[in-house]
Amino acid sequence: MVYQAKSDRYATMKYNRVGRSGLKIPAVSLGLWHNFGGVDSFENGRELVRHAFDLGITHFDLANNYGPPPGSAETMFGQLLATDLKPYRDELVISTKAGYYMWEGPYGEWGSRKYLISSLDQSLKRMGLDYVDIFYHHRPDPDTPLEETMMALDYAVRSGKALYVGISNYRAPEAKEAIRILKELGTPLLIHQPRYSMFDRWIEDGLQDVLEEGGVGSIVFSPLEQGLLTNRYLGGIPQDSRAAGASIFLSENSITEEKLDKVRRLNEIASDRGQSLAQMALAWVLRGERVTSVLIGASKVSQLDDNVDMLKRLDFSADELARIEEILK
Repeated sequence: MVYQAKSDRYATMKYNRVGRSGLKIPAVSLGLWHNFGGVDSFENGRELVRHAFDLGITHFDLANNYGPPPGSAETMFGQLLATDLKPYRDELVISTKAGYYMWEGPYGEWGSRKYLISSLDQSLKRMGLDYVDIFYHHRPDPDTPLEETMMALDYAVRSGKALYVGISNYRAPEAKEAIRILKELGTPLLIHQPRYSMFDRWIEDGLQDVLEEGGVGSIVFSPLEQGLLTNRYLGGIPQDSRAAGASIFLSENSITEEKLDKVRRLNEIASDRGQSLAQMALAWVLRGERVTSVLIGASKVSQLDDNVDMLKRLDFSADELARIEEILK
């Protein structure tokens, strides 16, 4: 059956302007970091992407190394574009990144012009696209001059292979310098993608100020701490969870009883607000309008519905914020 997007898909989604640019992206974006690789179900990935778009999620976030195996998430998304989303290309914001290891030899990772442009060409081929909307440098390179990396991003825009450029995982001083260089080159930095959640607040220590001053937006990943800030861990560590599976991002040893106690106390506040813990955690990240979009992952459509429903209650009272701070400190 030919896919036809819902006619009311833009009725309830909130769209935020990215920094001082003319671009708006949804307050909730879908990341294809997990569940869209070559080892995953194509039909499940298809259902997730279709449902996300029907909910008004127009921004789909990828990277060259997403899978596994690396590159396979872009390949799957390219197939979905060809079969389902091609008529809606101009309604979509598609982003990809380069920075982590992709192929053998000295040009297969980090931030050289050679690697970045080669990787972008490969990404476009995998997805069957002429251009991406946003191309990110995925992580700072300690050995390549920042000027070279930023000039590669500038070239990606000038060559028509990307409409905008971003950076990810940059600390405040590095981000400030990247903003300066790109401004001088004439290709302003659009967006930064850092990790941020209730339990990981490093961007509050200077980075948010740098982005605000530079007119740069932000889209944050892991806002739910790989599932820790959901109801999944309220009763302890489930045997089929990422933590029990010794994930490199969330391990059983890192989930202490003290942290679980905080999760339970936060859940009480969420319940008082009429929200799930996940919904409150996402709304909290968006508080104060300093974050443009939260990047979520999903393995089933019910998770998409639950996460997007948090838009119904974005406001926090001063008392709620104070109670949350007391728990998190």
